[in-house]
Amino acid sequence: MSRYAILFVCMGNICRSPTAHGVFRHKIIHSGLAHTVVVDSAGTHNYHPGEPPDTRTQRHAAQRGYDLSDLRARQIKNADFARYDLILAMDWDNLALAQDLCPPAHAHKLRRMTEFCLQFDSPVVPDPYYGGSQGFEEVLDLVEDACEGLLRHVQRQLQAQEPKAQH
Repeated sequence: MSRYAILFVCMGNICRSPTAHGVFRHKIIHSGLAHTVVVDSAGTHNYHPGEPPDTRTQRHAAQRGYDLSDLRARQIKNADFARYDLILAMDWDNLALAQDLCPPAHAHKLRRMTEFCLQFDSPVVPDPYYGGSQGFEEVLDLVEDACEGLLRHVQRQLQAQEPKAQH
């Protein structure tokens, strides 16, 4: 069976990217793809290495049925660009930072998370860190929508990798 790996990226890896990590992990488990799809998250900055997601992030995610408690912040590494099939940045700034770090051979893997949104039309997943509860809810709304589109994308990618049956 084919494998597909996705890395979600934001600035500190304590709000948006772990939210996407947890939501998409939940979706792949429920779609039967947990043994096929690898999910991780990282930050462009090394502000919170080894720390769990922000408590507000965890609380809002838990209210929607997502457990983020096992996730730990880390900074993106050079090896990530080769390891992952798709690297999704939460906003333009983090996309630009990832592009600066990315070897040219892997640049095609970099995209924005909201490119996969099915219902919302937002260029970015905004950073909720300095705002109130509504910001964390908005992140979840955008991430849930984008993860649904991403799941469809991954399913198509995996189908395209399957060997054609002999007749």
